[in-house]
Amino acid sequence: MKTRITELFAIQHPVIQGGMHYVGFAELAAAVSNAGGLGIITALTQKTPADLEREIARCRDMTDQPFGVNLTFLPTVTSPDYPGYVRAIIEGGVKIVETAGRNPQPYLPVLKDAGVKVIHKCTSVRHALKAEAIGCDAVSVDGFECGGHPGEDDIPNMILLPRAAEELHIPFVASGGMADGRSLVAALALGADGINMGTRFIATKEAPVHENVKQAIVAATELDTRLVMRPLRNTERVLNNAAVERLLEKEITRGKALTFEDIIEEVAGVYPTIMMEGKVDAGVWSCGMVAGLIHDIPTCRELIEGIMNQAATLIQERLGGMLAGTASHHS
Repeated sequence: MKTRITELFAIQHPVIQGGMHYVGFAELAAAVSNAGGLGIITALTQKTPADLEREIARCRDMTDQPFGVNLTFLPTVTSPDYPGYVRAIIEGGVKIVETAGRNPQPYLPVLKDAGVKVIHKCTSVRHALKAEAIGCDAVSVDGFECGGHPGEDDIPNMILLPRAAEELHIPFVASGGMADGRSLVAALALGADGINMGTRFIATKEAPVHENVKQAIVAATELDTRLVMRPLRNTERVLNNAAVERLLEKEITRGKALTFEDIIEEVAGVYPTIMMEGKVDAGVWSCGMVAGLIHDIPTCRELIEGIMNQAATLIQERLGGMLAGTASHHS
Protein backbone atom coordinates (compact mmCIF):
# COMPACT_ATOMS: atom_id res chain seq x y z
CA MET A 1 0.00 0.00 0.00
CA LYS A 2 1.35 3.41 -1.01
CA THR A 3 0.56 6.50 1.08
CA ARG A 4 2.39 9.74 1.82
CA ILE A 5 3.70 8.08 4.99
CA THR A 6 5.13 4.98 3.27
CA GLU A 7 6.83 7.33 0.78
CA LEU A 8 8.17 9.69 3.47
CA PHE A 9 9.70 6.93 5.60
CA ALA A 10 10.50 4.46 2.79
CA ILE A 11 8.49 1.67 4.43
CA GLN A 12 6.28 -1.01 2.91
CA HIS A 13 3.16 -0.69 5.09
CA PRO A 14 1.69 2.49 6.67
CA VAL A 15 1.92 1.04 10.18
CA ILE A 16 4.07 2.67 12.87
CA GLN A 17 4.88 1.23 16.29
CA GLY A 18 4.70 4.14 18.73
CA GLY A 19 7.39 4.83 21.30
CA MET A 20 6.50 3.24 24.64
CA HIS A 21 8.38 3.37 27.93
CA TYR A 22 10.06 0.04 28.76
CA VAL A 23 8.48 -1.54 25.67
CA GLY A 24 10.26 0.14 22.76
CA PHE A 25 13.49 -1.83 22.84
CA ALA A 26 15.53 -2.99 19.84
CA GLU A 27 13.79 -6.40 19.72
CA LEU A 28 10.36 -4.92 19.10
CA ALA A 29 11.51 -2.13 16.78
CA ALA A 30 13.44 -4.61 14.61
CA ALA A 31 10.53 -7.06 14.46
CA VAL A 32 8.12 -4.32 13.33
CA SER A 33 10.56 -2.94 10.74
CA ASN A 34 11.35 -6.43 9.43
CA ALA A 35 7.60 -6.95 8.96
CA GLY A 36 7.42 -3.86 6.73
CA GLY A 37 6.20 -1.35 9.31
CA LEU A 38 8.19 1.32 11.15
CA GLY A 39 9.67 0.16 14.45
CA ILE A 40 10.56 2.74 17.10
CA ILE A 41 13.09 2.63 19.97
CA THR A 42 12.13 4.68 23.05
CA ALA A 43 15.08 6.94 23.87
CA LEU A 44 14.26 7.80 27.47
CA THR A 45 13.92 4.14 28.49
CA GLN A 46 17.69 4.11 27.92
CA LYS A 47 19.26 5.70 31.01
CA THR A 48 21.99 7.60 29.13
CA PRO A 49 22.80 8.66 25.55
CA ALA A 50 25.53 5.98 25.53
CA ASP A 51 22.89 3.34 26.35
CA LEU A 52 20.74 4.63 23.48
CA GLU A 53 23.76 4.42 21.17
CA ARG A 54 24.15 0.73 22.10
CA GLU A 55 20.42 0.07 21.65
CA ILE A 56 20.47 1.62 18.16
CA ALA A 57 23.48 -0.54 17.25
CA ARG A 58 21.65 -3.61 18.60
CA CYS A 59 18.64 -2.78 16.41
CA ARG A 60 20.93 -2.35 13.37
CA ASP A 61 22.18 -5.89 13.93
CA MET A 62 18.60 -7.19 13.80
CA THR A 63 17.22 -5.27 10.81
CA ASP A 64 18.39 -3.58 7.63
CA GLN A 65 15.04 -1.77 7.29
CA PRO A 66 14.32 1.81 8.41
CA PHE A 67 13.52 2.28 12.10
CA GLY A 68 13.07 5.36 14.27
CA VAL A 69 13.67 6.66 17.77
CA ASN A 70 11.05 8.27 20.04
CA LEU A 71 12.28 11.29 21.96
CA THR A 72 9.79 12.63 24.50
CA PHE A 73 10.38 16.12 25.87
CA LEU A 74 9.20 15.93 29.47
CA PRO A 75 7.95 18.88 31.51
CA THR A 76 10.40 17.97 34.29
CA VAL A 77 12.62 20.10 36.51
CA THR A 78 15.69 17.91 36.04
CA SER A 79 15.84 17.56 32.28
CA PRO A 80 17.37 14.47 30.60
CA ASP A 81 20.48 15.05 28.48
CA TYR A 82 18.51 15.86 25.33
CA PRO A 83 21.50 17.11 23.28
CA GLY A 84 23.25 13.83 24.13
CA TYR A 85 20.28 11.73 23.01
CA VAL A 86 19.99 13.76 19.79
CA ARG A 87 23.70 13.17 19.15
CA ALA A 88 23.29 9.42 19.72
CA ILE A 89 20.41 9.35 17.23
CA ILE A 90 22.34 11.22 14.54
CA GLU A 91 25.60 9.36 15.05
CA GLY A 92 23.68 6.08 15.03
CA GLY A 93 22.51 6.94 11.51
CA VAL A 94 18.82 6.97 12.48
CA LYS A 95 16.83 8.97 9.93
CA ILE A 96 13.40 9.06 11.60
CA VAL A 97 12.52 10.58 14.97
CA GLU A 98 9.13 10.57 16.70
CA THR A 99 9.00 13.55 19.03
CA ALA A 100 6.41 13.90 21.79
CA GLY A 101 5.62 16.05 24.79
CA ARG A 102 6.88 19.60 24.68
CA ASN A 103 7.65 21.59 21.53
CA PRO A 104 10.62 19.95 19.72
CA GLN A 105 11.61 23.21 17.99
CA PRO A 106 14.99 23.71 19.75
CA TYR A 107 16.23 20.38 18.35
CA LEU A 108 14.74 20.58 14.85
CA PRO A 109 17.61 22.43 13.12
CA VAL A 110 20.24 19.90 14.18
CA LEU A 111 17.97 16.96 13.27
CA LYS A 112 17.11 18.51 9.89
CA ASP A 113 20.78 19.19 9.11
CA ALA A 114 21.44 15.50 9.66
CA GLY A 115 18.67 14.53 7.22
CA VAL A 116 16.38 13.23 9.95
CA LYS A 117 12.61 13.17 9.28
CA VAL A 118 10.55 14.26 12.29
CA ILE A 119 7.03 13.09 13.14
CA HIS A 120 5.55 14.89 16.16
CA LYS A 121 2.82 13.43 18.38
CA CYS A 122 -0.13 15.83 18.84
CA THR A 123 -3.44 15.60 20.68
CA SER A 124 -5.07 18.62 19.02
CA VAL A 125 -5.36 20.30 15.63
CA ARG A 126 -3.72 23.48 16.97
CA HIS A 127 -0.65 21.54 18.13
CA ALA A 128 -0.52 19.71 14.79
CA LEU A 129 -0.58 23.04 12.93
CA LYS A 130 2.20 24.32 15.19
CA ALA A 131 4.26 21.21 14.42
CA GLU A 132 3.72 21.82 10.71
CA ALA A 133 4.69 25.50 11.09
CA ILE A 134 7.98 24.75 12.84
CA GLY A 135 8.97 22.27 10.12
CA CYS A 136 7.97 18.78 11.26
CA ASP A 137 7.66 16.39 8.29
CA ALA A 138 4.57 14.62 9.63
CA VAL A 139 2.42 14.39 12.72
CA SER A 140 0.85 11.60 14.71
CA VAL A 141 -2.67 12.69 15.68
CA ASP A 142 -3.57 11.17 19.04
CA GLY A 143 -7.27 10.79 19.79
CA PHE A 144 -8.89 10.69 23.24
CA GLU A 145 -9.05 6.86 23.03
CA CYS A 146 -5.27 6.52 23.18
CA GLY A 147 -3.24 4.97 25.95
CA GLY A 148 -0.80 7.33 27.65
CA HIS A 149 -1.40 11.08 27.43
CA PRO A 150 -4.54 12.08 25.46
CA GLY A 151 -4.22 15.79 26.27
CA GLU A 152 -7.02 17.78 27.87
CA ASP A 153 -9.44 18.33 24.97
CA ASP A 154 -11.07 14.87 24.90
CA ILE A 155 -11.74 14.77 21.15
CA PRO A 156 -12.06 11.22 19.78
CA ASN A 157 -10.48 10.26 16.46
CA MET A 158 -13.80 10.14 14.60
CA ILE A 159 -13.77 13.96 14.86
CA LEU A 160 -10.08 14.74 15.38
CA LEU A 161 -8.77 13.01 12.25
CA PRO A 162 -11.09 14.66 9.71
CA ARG A 163 -10.46 18.00 11.47
CA ALA A 164 -6.72 17.45 11.07
CA ALA A 165 -7.27 16.55 7.41
CA GLU A 166 -9.12 19.84 6.88
CA GLU A 167 -6.23 21.90 8.25
CA LEU A 168 -2.93 20.12 7.64
CA HIS A 169 -0.79 19.99 4.52
CA ILE A 170 1.81 17.53 5.86
CA PRO A 171 0.95 13.83 6.15
CA PHE A 172 -0.38 12.47 9.42
CA VAL A 173 -1.05 9.11 11.01
CA ALA A 174 -3.93 8.15 13.29
CA SER A 175 -2.96 7.17 16.81
CA GLY A 176 -5.29 5.92 19.54
CA GLY A 177 -7.78 3.10 19.10
CA MET A 178 -5.84 1.46 16.26
CA ALA A 179 -5.77 -2.35 16.25
CA ASP A 180 -6.43 -3.98 12.89
CA GLY A 181 -7.33 -3.61 9.20
CA ARG A 182 -10.63 -1.98 10.12
CA SER A 183 -8.74 0.73 12.02
CA LEU A 184 -6.42 1.32 9.08
CA VAL A 185 -9.22 1.62 6.50
CA ALA A 186 -11.20 3.91 8.81
CA ALA A 187 -8.14 6.10 9.44
CA LEU A 188 -7.43 6.37 5.70
CA ALA A 189 -11.09 7.22 5.05
CA LEU A 190 -10.88 10.03 7.62
CA GLY A 191 -7.83 11.54 5.91
CA ALA A 192 -4.85 9.94 7.65
CA ASP A 193 -1.95 8.39 5.73
CA GLY A 194 -1.38 5.50 8.11
CA ILE A 195 -1.74 4.35 11.69
CA ASN A 196 0.40 4.40 14.83
CA MET A 197 -0.22 1.59 17.31
CA GLY A 198 1.04 1.40 20.89
CA THR A 199 -1.04 -0.93 23.04
CA ARG A 200 -1.59 -3.41 20.17
CA PHE A 201 2.19 -3.84 19.78
CA ILE A 202 2.65 -4.63 23.49
CA ALA A 203 0.53 -7.75 22.95
CA THR A 204 2.92 -9.31 20.42
CA LYS A 205 5.37 -12.20 20.71
CA GLU A 206 8.42 -9.96 20.23
CA ALA A 207 7.47 -7.23 22.69
CA PRO A 208 10.15 -7.64 25.40
CA VAL A 209 7.72 -7.32 28.31
CA HIS A 210 6.51 -9.85 30.88
CA GLU A 211 3.81 -12.30 29.77
CA ASN A 212 1.55 -11.02 32.61
CA VAL A 213 1.42 -7.59 30.91
CA LYS A 214 0.40 -9.12 27.56
CA GLN A 215 -2.25 -11.31 29.22
CA ALA A 216 -3.64 -8.30 31.14
CA ILE A 217 -4.19 -6.48 27.83
CA VAL A 218 -5.81 -9.52 26.20
CA ALA A 219 -8.09 -9.98 29.24
CA ALA A 220 -9.11 -6.31 29.37
CA THR A 221 -12.19 -4.90 27.66
CA GLU A 222 -12.79 -1.41 26.30
CA LEU A 223 -14.26 -0.54 29.73
CA ASP A 224 -11.09 -1.26 31.69
CA THR A 225 -9.06 1.93 31.29
CA ARG A 226 -9.15 4.98 33.57
CA LEU A 227 -7.94 8.57 33.31
CA VAL A 228 -5.51 9.56 36.08
CA MET A 229 -3.74 12.83 36.93
CA ARG A 230 -6.49 14.93 35.34
CA PRO A 231 -6.48 17.39 38.29
CA LEU A 232 -2.77 17.97 37.57
CA ARG A 233 -3.51 18.59 33.88
CA ASN A 234 -1.21 15.69 33.05
CA THR A 235 -4.00 13.27 32.12
CA GLU A 236 -2.95 9.71 31.38
CA ARG A 237 -5.07 6.77 30.20
CA VAL A 238 -4.04 3.64 32.09
CA LEU A 239 -5.25 0.08 32.64
CA ASN A 240 -7.40 -0.10 35.77
CA ASN A 241 -5.84 -1.95 38.72
CA ALA A 242 -5.45 -1.66 42.50
CA ALA A 243 -2.85 1.12 42.23
CA VAL A 244 -5.13 3.10 39.89
CA GLU A 245 -8.05 2.75 42.31
CA ARG A 246 -5.81 4.03 45.13
CA LEU A 247 -4.64 6.97 43.03
CA LEU A 248 -8.18 7.96 42.00
CA GLU A 249 -9.25 7.77 45.66
CA LYS A 250 -6.45 10.24 46.55
CA GLU A 251 -7.58 12.55 43.73
CA ILE A 252 -11.07 12.61 45.22
CA THR A 253 -10.02 13.08 48.86
CA ARG A 254 -7.25 15.64 48.22
CA GLY A 255 -9.33 17.54 45.66
CA LYS A 256 -7.81 20.87 44.60
CA ALA A 257 -4.93 20.38 47.05
CA LEU A 258 -3.61 17.33 45.13
CA THR A 259 0.10 17.48 44.26
CA PHE A 260 2.35 15.12 42.32
CA GLU A 261 4.00 14.17 45.65
CA ASP A 262 0.67 12.71 46.84
CA ILE A 263 0.65 10.09 44.08
CA ILE A 264 4.37 9.54 43.62
CA GLU A 265 4.37 5.90 44.77
CA GLU A 266 1.72 4.95 42.22
CA VAL A 267 3.39 6.66 39.25
CA ALA A 268 7.13 7.21 39.76
CA GLY A 269 9.57 4.63 38.46
CA VAL A 270 7.03 1.80 38.33
CA TYR A 271 7.58 0.71 34.71
CA PRO A 272 10.56 -1.64 35.24
CA THR A 273 8.65 -3.53 37.97
CA ILE A 274 5.54 -3.81 35.81
CA MET A 275 7.04 -4.45 32.37
CA MET A 276 10.08 -6.54 33.37
CA GLU A 277 8.88 -8.38 36.48
CA GLY A 278 5.22 -8.62 35.46
CA LYS A 279 3.86 -7.14 38.69
CA VAL A 280 0.96 -5.53 36.83
CA ASP A 281 -0.62 -4.04 39.96
CA ALA A 282 2.59 -2.36 41.17
CA GLY A 283 1.59 1.00 39.73
CA VAL A 284 -0.23 2.76 36.93
CA TRP A 285 0.68 1.99 33.32
CA SER A 286 -0.49 3.29 29.96
CA CYS A 287 -3.05 1.30 28.03
CA GLY A 288 -5.55 2.34 25.37
CA MET A 289 -9.27 1.58 25.12
CA VAL A 290 -8.20 -0.51 22.15
CA ALA A 291 -7.47 -3.31 24.65
CA GLY A 292 -11.10 -4.26 23.99
CA LEU A 293 -10.14 -5.21 20.42
CA ILE A 294 -7.04 -7.21 21.37
CA HIS A 295 -7.73 -10.93 21.72
CA ASP A 296 -4.42 -12.61 20.87
CA ILE A 297 -0.63 -12.33 20.95
CA PRO A 298 0.64 -12.69 17.37
CA THR A 299 4.13 -12.09 16.02
CA CYS A 300 4.65 -8.59 14.59
CA ARG A 301 4.73 -10.07 11.10
CA GLU A 302 1.44 -11.93 11.62
CA LEU A 303 -0.11 -8.76 13.05
CA ILE A 304 1.00 -6.43 10.25
CA GLU A 305 0.27 -8.89 7.43
CA GLY A 306 -3.13 -9.55 8.98
CA ILE A 307 -3.85 -5.81 9.09
CA MET A 308 -2.86 -5.31 5.45
CA ASN A 309 -4.83 -8.34 4.24
CA GLN A 310 -7.93 -7.35 6.19
CA ALA A 311 -7.62 -3.76 4.90
CA ALA A 312 -7.33 -4.91 1.27
CA THR A 313 -10.37 -7.16 1.64
CA LEU A 314 -12.40 -4.39 3.26
CA ILE A 315 -11.55 -1.87 0.55
CA GLN A 316 -11.89 -4.16 -2.46
CA GLU A 317 -14.72 -6.44 -1.41
CA ARG A 318 -16.85 -4.89 1.31
CA LEU A 319 -16.61 -1.21 0.35
CA GLY A 320 -16.03 -1.84 -3.35
CA GLY A 321 -18.94 -4.29 -3.31
CA MET A 322 -21.24 -1.64 -1.88
CA LEU A 323 -20.44 0.66 -4.82
CA ALA A 324 -20.82 -2.15 -7.31
CA GLY A 325 -24.10 -3.10 -5.69
CA THR A 326 -22.97 -6.62 -4.85
CA ALA A 327 -22.97 -7.87 -1.29
CA SER A 328 -19.54 -9.05 -0.19
CA HIS A 329 -18.50 -12.06 1.80
CA HIS A 330 -16.72 -11.32 5.05
CA SER A 331 -13.20 -12.71 5.12
